[in-house]
Amino acid sequence: MEINIYVQTKNIEFDYEKIVESVKEAFTSEFADDKLLSLILVNNEEIKEINKKYRNINKTTDVISFVDREDDYIGDIFICIDKVKEQAIKYKNSEEWEFAFLLIHGILHLSGFDHIEEEDENIMFEKQNKIIIRSKIKK
Repeated sequence: MEINIYVQTKNIEFDYEKIVESVKEAFTSEFADDKLLSLILVNNEEIKEINKKYRNINKTTDVISFVDREDDYIGDIFICIDKVKEQAIKYKNSEEWEFAFLLIHGILHLSGFDHIEEEDENIMFEKQNKIIIRSKIKK
């Protein structure tokens, strides 16, 4: 899997590129090597604007995924770095772990998983937990 990273925010105080590599390695058994996605790192204002424009929800969120199945391209993932920091404090995780958790969550959405129904949520979250354990990122 190839992940193109676009940084549109400041104040990232952790090595996000290293985390992306760890997550990619943890997904090795899940994806063919030829899959491509874009990861866009944004702030609260940008994610709120995206959420309002595309989902008609006028509030911030932590991660948004947009599926785009064109050849080997599977889509875009927007992660809000401000939310990574807030949620790391709230849930007593490291920022690295929180970032990895959201990235894995986004990739699973691009892969067709969702959590609308409870049964689907259980399947998705079980897979998400297995992958984050394989990534070996410390909580």
